[in-house]
Amino acid sequence: MAQVEKRGGLLRKSSASKKPLKEKVVLMYDEIFMTEDPSKCSPRFWEELFLMKVNLEYLEGKLESLDGEELMKIKDNINCLFQHCIQALGEDHPIRVVNALQTLCALIRGVHQKNKSTSGFDIINMLMGFDKAELCMKNLMESLDSLLCAEGSESLKSLCLKLLLCLVTVTDNISQNTILEYVMINSIFEAILQILSHPPSRREHGYDAVVLLALLVNYRKYESVNPYIVKLSIVDDEATLNGMGLVIAQALSEYNRQYKDKEEEHQSGFFSALTNMVGSMFIADAHEKISVQTNEAILLALYEAVHLNRNFITVLAQSHPEMGLVTTPVSPAPTTPATPLGTTPPSSDVISSVELPLDADVQTSNLLITFLKYSSIVMQDTKDEHRLHSGKLCLIILTCIAEDQYANAFLHDDNMNFRVNLHRMPMRHRKKAADKNLPCRPLVCAVLDLMVEFIFLMSNETVLLAKHNIFTLALMIVNLFNMFITYGDTFLPTPSSYDELYYEIIRMHQSFDNLYSMVLRLSTNAGQWKEAASKVTHALVNIRAIINHFNPKIESYAAVNHISQLSEEQVLEVVRANYDTLTLKLQDGLDQYERYSEQHKEAAFFKELVRSISTNVRRNLAFHTLSQEVLLKEFSTIS
Repeated sequence: MAQVEKRGGLLRKSSASKKPLKEKVVLMYDEIFMTEDPSKCSPRFWEELFLMKVNLEYLEGKLESLDGEELMKIKDNINCLFQHCIQALGEDHPIRVVNALQTLCALIRGVHQKNKSTSGFDIINMLMGFDKAELCMKNLMESLDSLLCAEGSESLKSLCLKLLLCLVTVTDNISQNTILEYVMINSIFEAILQILSHPPSRREHGYDAVVLLALLVNYRKYESVNPYIVKLSIVDDEATLNGMGLVIAQALSEYNRQYKDKEEEHQSGFFSALTNMVGSMFIADAHEKISVQTNEAILLALYEAVHLNRNFITVLAQSHPEMGLVTTPVSPAPTTPATPLGTTPPSSDVISSVELPLDADVQTSNLLITFLKYSSIVMQDTKDEHRLHSGKLCLIILTCIAEDQYANAFLHDDNMNFRVNLHRMPMRHRKKAADKNLPCRPLVCAVLDLMVEFIFLMSNETVLLAKHNIFTLALMIVNLFNMFITYGDTFLPTPSSYDELYYEIIRMHQSFDNLYSMVLRLSTNAGQWKEAASKVTHALVNIRAIINHFNPKIESYAAVNHISQLSEEQVLEVVRANYDTLTLKLQDGLDQYERYSEQHKEAAFFKELVRSISTNVRRNLAFHTLSQEVLLKEFSTIS
């Protein structure tokens, strides 16, 4: 008997004497693409269609192959197909429900491909018809809500979330996706929360649910009242918030793990042997090549949770086992398209492994620590545009955390000490610290370490000045020192801490001297930065007074005692002995700052970020992610 091959909806005989035969479902699709109603001659047409295995590739390809005028001719049949899909979602037969969900994915994506300015048709009208759109979308959203909340098939729930992600991301700019108005009216917010609050469903669907919520929150957020923003801001259910935090922590932890694995592989291979021979002259450049796909979608979810919901701040400090230390065998992650902005979830094995009981011998961690580690990695290579955006988003999230009163309480709590292994670019003057040698300190120390590690104003003056007003940041940094100089004796833990502050200012005087030279040069020129640079010049007055007061005293002490290089304790002795003769100016407003405001400062950044995430999510919703194979196996016992 001749061998049968299946390709693109065709059943092809290997014998050259016979014409290829089309699958029955493809023949039925072809009837839909005729101008006649396919059910006229076959009354059971729609009923039979949803018992056939969907050929996503053929259906979507057929829709894309038609021009706008050809598509308008079959509008009634497309409307009919869309409505029958929604009807099938309410049926008891799971195979019909699955086929309907997949057909809707193909319809929505295929029709949107034709939504060009020259096509001259409206998406809602083409899919549903204006007169039936409101009822259609109400029924669709209610069916999806029921399927997501039911105690049914996990694969079916997964496909429902895929359909929703498909619906949300068919346009690059989600705020131009008019169908989402119906998703705003017929909310699935509670269904998403239910997934996050229930551990089994969270392990299966948490990632898609969190990304979907982050995207829905960004629909026309500056133009109208978005119900998902309102609802997210008032969530106070502990199980739900912790569930969201776990999903985010797991995704970021997986990124950190992949980076660590690549770093270890890098260090143990040919590169390590080579650097041992020729030295580490080019170590920084080589290190940049250790690249793992960043995950802006999950970062956006973290940002929205921290920014909108004050109750979520408590989740940042919830302890759990260090995710890289408690492990189970991890199955290979499914192959996904290589994309610039990663939205691929960690494998379910990784997700389940972190929900084990705490072990006394395992270092505990929390979401904030995982996030700080992630930030320390992505900030290392800001030459890459996507990493730059990821790094900026990390800094915005940290800003929101720092402005929260509760967050500050646990950041500075002496009773909450952690080892935080930040990733630092290897340099000739410092070696990579072993994890076990890291000090156990309050979390604010890790935040400060991270900020100090990635303040690069002076070394990048020329590049930064061409694009940004760096003096706003410089003024904030200088005023932090001014705050400690002026009021440090009222809040620093010990008098010696105040002495050590002065010691560090004197020790690093060259950095302040360089900053002063730069701002003085620009404040005396008639350029665009004159006023901004002048403010920094005035702010440096007390720091320069300290340096100019103590440096001669230290040099005199060294000369009198015939010491070429003073120890730290000897410098501190000079500082303590010469406070009385130091004159400082009182500076006002040091405790005032402008609170973060997304709409006024970062609206353009977030619009572009969400566009990139939407594009990438759509790209990752490839045919194989909507495959029927798993579902068919799950329902194989159904007659």
